[in-house]
Amino acid sequence: MLKDKKIVIIGGSSGIGLESAKQLIAQGAEVIIASRSEDKLRNAKEQLGVRAIAYTLDTTQEQQVQSFFEKVGQFDHLVVSAAETSSGSFLQTNTIQARQLFENKFWGQYYAAKYGASKILPNGSITLFSGVVAYKSMVGSAILGAVNAAVSNLGQTLALELAPIRVNIVSPGIIDTPSRSKMPEEARTNFYATVENKLPVKRIGKAEDVAQSVLYLLQNSFVTGTVLHVEGGHIIA
Repeated sequence: MLKDKKIVIIGGSSGIGLESAKQLIAQGAEVIIASRSEDKLRNAKEQLGVRAIAYTLDTTQEQQVQSFFEKVGQFDHLVVSAAETSSGSFLQTNTIQARQLFENKFWGQYYAAKYGASKILPNGSITLFSGVVAYKSMVGSAILGAVNAAVSNLGQTLALELAPIRVNIVSPGIIDTPSRSKMPEEARTNFYATVENKLPVKRIGKAEDVAQSVLYLLQNSFVTGTVLHVEGGHIIA
């Protein structure tokens, strides 16, 4: 079903986006990946091979996003996994940092949907990315939770406004990806162990788990307006 489909993955140079690109190419799709880092893009392109095209893109810059889609032209599916996130105490978080979180994760996806929608071919789709803290309140995640909730609501509303383009949202839980490499190793290991003990599945998520969910949403033409939770039961734990 995905063979020879043209799929844009913003955030496709690492983590969940890169793994999604790998799985899509294995299904015979052609993939366009975009991210801010030229180094990551170069490394990703080497891994993905000839069925991938790479573009440098800063999703916080509206004009860049608009120009990007003009260059790409028509395509079948859009996946937006790109986001730089952060957490911290609500009272101690600098307002500029809080606004930057919205710029990175909410407005980046907003711009991508806005300027990408008109380029999507019939039977195409948009997949946005929310996150577990929109649905599972955690200390230190007030701002990120609000951003994620905003993305989920945006996606569900766009499923109505952009129909028949399908719009869905993936909401990952705690996933072991390079985005957590900034944490000290001991702190990261302890954090993962604490979460694992709480989860019904007794393990941390992998990029592959989330990528499989992306492929499901792209292929199932009877799914739209759905928030797909990929979090190992974190919400109910």
